[in-house]
Amino acid sequence: MNLYTYRNATLDDAEKLKLVGLNSFGQFKNQLTVEHWEKLKTYLENEDNYVYLLSKSTCFICEFEEEIIGMAFVIPNGNPTDIFQENWAYLRMVGVHTHFAGNGIGRQLTQMCIDFARTTNEKTIALHTSEFMDAARHIYETAGFYKYKELEPRLGKRYWLYLLEL
Repeated sequence: MNLYTYRNATLDDAEKLKLVGLNSFGQFKNQLTVEHWEKLKTYLENEDNYVYLLSKSTCFICEFEEEIIGMAFVIPNGNPTDIFQENWAYLRMVGVHTHFAGNGIGRQLTQMCIDFARTTNEKTIALHTSEFMDAARHIYETAGFYKYKELEPRLGKRYWLYLLEL
């Protein structure tokens, strides 16, 4: 019997996604200044950010006993930002509840996003990650992403743009 179930998120999941975001990214609170943590926390607490991401993306979630414990959004090309080019798909908010870290959930969610991007004929999938997200960088690099370039610092930390050619 599989302990975890995976499925696509719906708008009804926004509140629970917010809780996963606060928990999974909350583990980095002590690695940020108070000011930078407050900025990140304000973003994570705003349910509208999850609703917006759900409207633009496909979100894969992992559940344990009907509670959402992991999430990953894949946004299709045609949604450029200051970081991501028009012709790239990209990952956002890959997070796993800290009580379930180390069980392969982040890896599985990342792979689901990659597989989905392939089936929708994306050519490139991108993401950005930081110096304090060691486990995430390891997952991305073993999945085939490569460091494309360093970005301007965010939250007072080093960030990199990663790409995977599909």
